[in-house]
Order: sequence, then C-alpha cells, then structure tokens
Amino acid sequence: MWFPGRTIAGMAVAAVVAAGVAGCTTPTPPDTTLQRLLEASKLAADLLVQFTKAGDAANRAVMADTDETSVAFAREAERATQAVEKDSGALRPLLTSLQYSNELRLLDEFDKRFADYRKLDRSVLDLAVANTNLKAQRLSFGPAREAADAFRTSLDAMMPANQADMWHVKALAATAVAAVREIQALQAPHIAESDDAAMTSIERGMTAAEGHARDQLKMLAGLVASGSRTQLAAASASLDRFMELNAQLIALSRRNTNVRSLALSLGQKRMLTAACDDSLRALQDALSKRGFSATR
Repeated sequence: MWFPGRTIAGMAVAAVVAAGVAGCTTPTPPDTTLQRLLEASKLAADLLVQFTKAGDAANRAVMADTDETSVAFAREAERATQAVEKDSGALRPLLTSLQYSNELRLLDEFDKRFADYRKLDRSVLDLAVANTNLKAQRLSFGPAREAADAFRTSLDAMMPANQADMWHVKALAATAVAAVREIQALQAPHIAESDDAAMTSIERGMTAAEGHARDQLKMLAGLVASGSRTQLAAASASLDRFMELNAQLIALSRRNTNVRSLALSLGQKRMLTAACDDSLRALQDALSKRGFSATR
C-alpha cells in the first residue's frame, strides 16, 4: 500500500519514535491543583465540624451536674480543640501551594481568633471542673442539713428543771431551731449569687442568726434538768458542726466557679465563638467558589 512520500514501514518507524519520545516526558503528578483544592475543602469542612464539637463539649462541661461528667466533657472538648489545630496546620501549606491569598488571610484571621478563644476556653473549663457551687450545694443538702436536724432533735429531747419552765424551754428551743433554719435558707441564695457585696450581706444575716441560736442555748443552760445536760451538749456540738460546714460552704460559694464559667460561656466566649465560626464559613465559601471555577 502506497501513500505519497510515505510507506507503511516508514509510518511504523515514526510511530515507534513518537512513542519513545512520549515515554521520555515527565508524567503529570497526581497532586494536581484540583486535587489539592478538594483536599483543602475537606480540611476546611472538618475544621468547622471539630470547632463545633469543641464548643458543644465545653458547654456540656459547664452545665454538667457531677464532677465526673464535667471532667469527661472537658476532655472531649480538649480532643476536638487539638483536632482543630491539626486541621489548621495541614490546611495552611495547601493554601500556600495553591497561592490562594484570600483564603490564607481568612485562615490567619481564624487562627488569631481561635487563639483568643482557646485561652478563654481553658479558663472556662478549669472553672467548670472545679464545681465549687455544686459542691457547696451538696454540702447544704447533705451534711449541713443533717447537722441542723441533729440540733433540732437534741433540743426537742430536753426537759426543764422545773415544770413551770416547760413552755419557756420549748420557746427557747424553737427559737434556736428557727435561727439555724434561717441560716439554711440563706445558703441557696448565697450559692447562686455572683455579686461579692450581696454575698457579704447574706453572710451578715447568717452571723446574726448564729448569734441568736447561741444566745438561746445559753439561756437554756440555766433552765434544763440535769438529765438534759447531755442533750444540751449534743445540741451545742451539732451547732458547732453545722457552722463549720456552713463556713466551708461559704468558701466554696465565694469561689463561684460554676457561676463564673457559665457567665463567661454566655458572654465573652459566645462572641469569640461566633467570630471564629464566621471566619471558617467565609473560608469554606471562598474555597467552594474556587471549586466552581476549576470545574467549569
């Protein structure tokens, strides 16, 4: 078969030569621009997911009603936060290689905001896991209530030295019990209070009530029968125990870790979270527009 200026043999030789030349060229690397863009988009999406997880876990740590759950959620928040830092570190060189200056600017913006968020988040979680308000509440509803009940039981068992003083003894005992119950009633508002001046005012009320209770015990000492001295001593010991627990409660309540962590979460941290979220969503939007242009 004949073609002008060519033979079948000549064409075959030309084909072999062409194949050889093609084989000597460098193959297209698998890390294409589109592939890097897809990887960057995946990392940006995971960044938002992990950041959301970190915030949710931290909020659950603040709202937890036991030390164990608070610590567990704090650890979960820490793991998600570390994942955020890992994703951000992997995304930066990809954006640099793609020369996406706008996306790099958005990532820089997020990293800066996230650094502020991270610093505040550590403080919030440290406060949350301390659970001082929760511990104060447990003291109030547990050991302190038991001591107050023991105080009442001891006073109810006392008898007067003279039958004529029966109602006087009962009145003094009832007044002493009422004073202790007043202190108990003031414990809950003290635990919930965030203002130092208001807590000081509550403590003054507690001190006055304690003094009133002790005054009643002194008067009872001159009126009760000798056989009731044991009950009077037990009542005095129960009052001492109650006031000791009340002092512990006040110290825990004054630290206010649960109240402070909640206030920070609802205030400053909420604004930082929104700012970080805005940066990440803007980054995702910018990358999605790049992807649309690349596939046209």
